[in-house]
Formats: sequence, structure tokens, C-alpha cells
Amino acid sequence: MSYGANAYARVSQTALSPREAEAAVLLKAATRLQMIQTDWENQSGSLNEALTFNQKVWTLIAGAATDPESPLPIEIKTNIAQLATFVFKRTIDTMIEPQAEKLSALININHQLAAGLRT
Repeated sequence: MSYGANAYARVSQTALSPREAEAAVLLKAATRLQMIQTDWENQSGSLNEALTFNQKVWTLIAGAATDPESPLPIEIKTNIAQLATFVFKRTIDTMIEPQAEKLSALININHQLAAGLRT
């Protein structure tokens, strides 16, 4: 099991609902990205690690949401797939040309989706 999947499994084994667990993992990824953005000059190579963790989280979320067995309405499945596509593109772009401001969209998306999952 990958690092992201392990983190997801650890969070989901607590007394949290699956939605709360997804929200917690999204917030963990957002927090890691935020810490790097805040202290950009001293991130010392942790950027790719944080981006990879976020990408793994999104791979799991997108996979679960778009699974044919998922009870989600088709428009929500489509929206999550589109968000995931954006996240993956932004991740690759940020790995190729690192800039602190590129993290803002990823952080915001994670926060917004986590908030939605918690309501």
C-alpha cells in the first residue's frame, strides 16, 4: 500500500465516517502544501513529497467517486473527475516549474472539498 493510501487508511480507521475521513486527509494534504508555501525558501525538497501525497489523495478520491458502483449522481462524479484532472495538471506543472503561488489553487480546492464533505 502506498504512503497516501496508508495515511488514508489510518485516518479512516478512527471513529470518523468515510466522508469525515476524506475531509481529514484532504486537510492534511492542504496543510502540508500550506506549510511549504508559507516557508517557500526553506522547503528543501519537501515540495515534491507534498505534491505526491496530495496527488495520491486525489487519486483515491477520484477513483472512489467515479467508480461505477458509486452512488453519487453523475454530475458530482463529473465534477470530481474534472477537479482531479485540474489537480493532476497543476501538480505536474508545479513539479516542473515550482512557484509558491501555484500551490494556492490546490490548497483552496482541498479546503473547499473538505468543507463540503463535513456538511
